[in-house]
Amino acid sequence: MRERRARTARRTARPRARITSAAALISAAALVVPAPPAGAAAGPPTADTGSAADAALAHLAAQGKRDLAPLLTTASGASETVRFQQKHRGVDVLGGQYVVRMQRQSGKRVVTGASGKYFTALTTDTTPEVSEEIAVERAVDATLTRLDARQGQEDESAGAEPLTGTARGLVVLPRGTGVLTRHVTVRGTDPASGAPVLEEVYIDAADGYPVLEYSSIRTFDVPSRNFPTGPYDPNGTPDAPRPPAPGPGALGSGVRADGTTVELRLDRDEARKEYVMRDYSRTRDGDRKPIATWDARHRGPGEVAGTWPADLKEFGSATPAFGKEATETGAVDAHWAAGRVLDYYKSVLGRDGIDGRGMAVNSLVGVWDYGHPLKNAFWAGTKAAYGNGDAEYRPFSAALDVVGHVMTQGVVERTAGLVHAGQSGALAGAVADYFGAAIETDARGTSMDDPASGLLGETLCRTKSPRECAVRDMNDGRTTAKSFVGVGFTTDNGGVHLNSTIFSGALWDIRKDLDRALADRIVHRALTGYMTPLDGFTEGRDAVIAAARELGVTGKDLRAVERAFTAHGIVPGWELAIGVDTDRLLGRVTSDRTNVGAGGGWWVAPASNESGTEANSIWAGRTDGTGEKRRISPNDGRDHVEPATDGRTVVWVAYRGNRVEVLARPIAGGPIKKLYADRHGVHSPRIEGKDVVFEIGQRKGGNRVVYLRVGEIEPTEVQPASGRLWAATVRPSLSNGRIAYTDSGRVYGVYRQDTKLLDIATGKVTVLPQIGTPSGLGQTAITSKHVFWLVKDVKDSDRTAVRRVGLDGTGVVDISPGQGEDALYGVGLTASEDAVTVTARTPDSALRSETLSKLWQFSTDGSRKGRVSCDRGEQLGAAAAGGTRVVWIDATTGYPDLVTRSRPAGNCG
Repeated sequence: MRERRARTARRTARPRARITSAAALISAAALVVPAPPAGAAAGPPTADTGSAADAALAHLAAQGKRDLAPLLTTASGASETVRFQQKHRGVDVLGGQYVVRMQRQSGKRVVTGASGKYFTALTTDTTPEVSEEIAVERAVDATLTRLDARQGQEDESAGAEPLTGTARGLVVLPRGTGVLTRHVTVRGTDPASGAPVLEEVYIDAADGYPVLEYSSIRTFDVPSRNFPTGPYDPNGTPDAPRPPAPGPGALGSGVRADGTTVELRLDRDEARKEYVMRDYSRTRDGDRKPIATWDARHRGPGEVAGTWPADLKEFGSATPAFGKEATETGAVDAHWAAGRVLDYYKSVLGRDGIDGRGMAVNSLVGVWDYGHPLKNAFWAGTKAAYGNGDAEYRPFSAALDVVGHVMTQGVVERTAGLVHAGQSGALAGAVADYFGAAIETDARGTSMDDPASGLLGETLCRTKSPRECAVRDMNDGRTTAKSFVGVGFTTDNGGVHLNSTIFSGALWDIRKDLDRALADRIVHRALTGYMTPLDGFTEGRDAVIAAARELGVTGKDLRAVERAFTAHGIVPGWELAIGVDTDRLLGRVTSDRTNVGAGGGWWVAPASNESGTEANSIWAGRTDGTGEKRRISPNDGRDHVEPATDGRTVVWVAYRGNRVEVLARPIAGGPIKKLYADRHGVHSPRIEGKDVVFEIGQRKGGNRVVYLRVGEIEPTEVQPASGRLWAATVRPSLSNGRIAYTDSGRVYGVYRQDTKLLDIATGKVTVLPQIGTPSGLGQTAITSKHVFWLVKDVKDSDRTAVRRVGLDGTGVVDISPGQGEDALYGVGLTASEDAVTVTARTPDSALRSETLSKLWQFSTDGSRKGRVSCDRGEQLGAAAAGGTRVVWIDATTGYPDLVTRSRPAGNCG
């Protein structure tokens, strides 16, 4: 087999199912398994000499806990808290943080408690086999796959890599004995939307497989685009330029968006001859860490996240009275509200600013979403950014609870460091919502019994009522059993907004039942002294209850805290109470970056063992659930993923080190055959009889469909009609010796996309007819009679038609329309002889269970349509299993389960 040149960036496989599990950031096959925290009882007193970190380290060493590096020490009166990062042979352990709490008593330090996650079973070697170069290439591949960037580019002449990766070092994922990974941050521009990208990807340092990936987005509302708001990186995130020495301070004024006039603390900048929004009144002596508000009008999120925009200026005015411009951009609101938030943290919680050390607060207002109004706000590592609003919405800094939420996300980053994905991300959002609403409620004097007290963002709209306008409501009564929505990481980063009010509702109930200030101190103490990066809802509950006990809460008040969580279903084992209407075939499949397959009465899927301590293997079983499942691939330390089957043979992709192989084996057993090997991307294999088809990537260029017969050595590439670099052939399907696929690229200067049919025996290629000129083509599916594919007919719409044509190219028709209220947002397609199943979202402006990816099934003529399952979670990765039976990955329970139904559920209304 000939060696192929290196391929890095453009990968065009079908959408991968990306499911968050029930714990904070456990990926599909328990890639990250938080161990139960090893408790630490109160220790003997130690001399009050040296640092608090030294005393805490000595205490932990006496308990056998070593390889801990101090991260943060905080003190309040006689209390001290030290947060540690666990290391394994000098390498950081993801989520491995331990917190030690101490009191000074009579010249001694006494450990009053310790908690967190300390993983005791780690033995993995820390010498990587995969180079940084390969890890970066695989991380870029993973991100482009997530973005579904799979077509040939229209601007092929540019030839630029759409994304780049930066190696961030080694990290151990605490799965079993540990998985050594290379952490890569991927940045760049989404080739499809033009939006910037910031992705955290962890590549297995032994086999090169992307074992964990999530977007670093910390927004107030669900982002409409994939703009980045990266994690705090003190060494890698440029901050604002050092401000000048304080000038003559001044009291000024401005009008908020609601028409009220407020006092503003300003500074006189003699160089600019202006009063500027730079407030030094809360800084320590000699510090230059003001509250500053900057004019970021018409700057995009990518310009303000991860960098400091050039030529940015603080808002200024010739007089201390700021005028209409500062009101309309949200500058007045942002400057005033930032001061109110810091005053609350200082007076109620005794906290000196976001980092506890009086850090500067930089607010950027007027941010646009690449030519469109940005209806959002976000925390960007070292700064807050607020959308400019439009005719419908005020600037997002106009709501005090939004400003409180955004600034609290900074507090979360610098304390518990909750990873912003899955349950830990929802927990972070819940805490941010709690404090944002607490600050606003107290500022307004709103009663906690007021049903509107728990609304978030309710003052942002210019015409809607507060309840119609609100983004979330902590009084919505949601519970885990009735309301938790399991989704993949590509959807709302694993449900960080969808599920946050389950937890924040419990916190808000505590604030109703207890003294407000006491409740606030409890939540703050839980965040700063108990929570750790990978905590989920159950660990968050335990943290709040422990913090309440530490603060002396007993009796009925402590019972009220516990009762609040119970009322919202946040109890141990709550995941088991979620009901489904499906039959489970395999639990906790590996779905972060892989497909499942079905054919001939068999299903195939990748999975680790129950504890997640092994690499992925391919498993097979009967689609009707009878019989025992069987392992198809070897359990040899490689990651075996992306399986497909025709019921006789299984084909899949295996990762190890710098090599990727396509392997095949009969379901009945026998030797494993190596069909293909490469250094880089191989995706979406399909098999029928002796015919195998899959996609390969290229270093700089579009993907290619490749086919071969089992036993052959040299594969055949399906070349695009265009000879240009970025032209591509992608999305193959296989049946009866024919391959359906899409071809995209520039032909004679005109960019075009076609669905084509290749006869393997003769090599004949048929261009299948379209209806009009499509703006985008999706996944294909082929049967013995028809070819089906997804089509976007309107350039700026994500709605897709389901198109069908006969194998002879006649009878083209849409069995599901591309426009109108019945049109779907199709993202996946699979077909049997009797039915066509589409993975699709429902058009809706709001993200909720009903709008998530669900399975819709049609008869092949389109006369019958219905939902395959009424489960409320996200449904992904469907594979037709004959007749109307489908197998897919279902996230309803919070775990990625391989499930099936023999017939559709029908109307789920």
